[in-house]
Amino acid sequence: MATLTPAAPPAADGVPAKLRRTRRIRPALLGLPVRPRLVAACLVVALAAAAVFCVSLSYGDFPVPPADVLPALWRQGARGTVFIVHEVRLPRALTGLLVGAAFAASGAILQTITRNPLAAPDMIGINAGATTAVVAGIVLGFGDTLGTPALGLIGGLLGALAVYLLAWRRGSTGFRIVLVGIGVSWMCTSATDYLLTRAKLHQAQEAVGWLVGNLNGRGWESVRPVGLALAVLLPAALLLTGWLRDLQLGDDVARGLGTPVQFARGLLLLVGVALVSFATAAAGPVLFVSLAAPQIAQRLAGLAAPPVLLSALTGTLLVTGSDLLARQVTDLDLPVGVVTGAVGAGLLLWLLVRSHRAGSGG
Repeated sequence: MATLTPAAPPAADGVPAKLRRTRRIRPALLGLPVRPRLVAACLVVALAAAAVFCVSLSYGDFPVPPADVLPALWRQGARGTVFIVHEVRLPRALTGLLVGAAFAASGAILQTITRNPLAAPDMIGINAGATTAVVAGIVLGFGDTLGTPALGLIGGLLGALAVYLLAWRRGSTGFRIVLVGIGVSWMCTSATDYLLTRAKLHQAQEAVGWLVGNLNGRGWESVRPVGLALAVLLPAALLLTGWLRDLQLGDDVARGLGTPVQFARGLLLLVGVALVSFATAAAGPVLFVSLAAPQIAQRLAGLAAPPVLLSALTGTLLVTGSDLLARQVTDLDLPVGVVTGAVGAGLLLWLLVRSHRAGSGG
């Protein structure tokens, strides 16, 4: 005859000893479990990005030995080496590093809250809104008054606001945000094309060179705005990771967990929009970084959604590596957006084929 084993008595705090032991298996950071694979992936990608960053500082028309790069960063060594590294190459490399992190972190946020791997800022109208505002400033002549960072932020916020309001129907869902965002993106693209037809020759050349996504000629004036924005917005995104994880489970489950769904989605969307707007203002709409980097980070971490920090590190590696490759392919100093576009387009096709085989691609 079967015998019943008595349940373990609860401890003084009302939690059984078995559950209390289970809770202690994993440490937590910001309320989330720390996964060894995620930590290892962050360290490996960060080291790879640092190595590529140092190589980019040593490579150019006047090569600098790798051993002289680090002293030159602290203004030590030969005067010519310090000038080349610190004043010519460092602003460009830092701009690429910061822009890659901002684009990728924004992509991770938007892909998670919409639960759609194709919901990148350059697919749902945010990039396009920032681009239209900057091109309007160049063509209509008020760009020097407001400044490119301000125009990019205003355009990105207006584009995101249009998407959010048009997608609102007693609340917003990720599916409606994606569909409405595609329409808003094409509207902004049409407006940008119209502005280019009204531009003078020198204005059109300036705008087209910026539209590709370019790090050529970037100075410290490009580093400071995106650096300050990333210093504020990336920690904010990490602090909101708990809400981000809850929204990944669906609205009903998130409400059951006590998450204010609409407020959380709106706040996370605001952080993502600000990140991509400052990045677009600094280097132009660098294509597919916000799409590719989070998907690569998700597979490196083995998680169900892209982790924000690993996505940001992957974005820095992708942009700095693409910029280095663009400088090595030809003597034309190709824009970085050409290389990231080629990489991201291949990943986009792979995602579409994969989702179709899984029965969710239509």
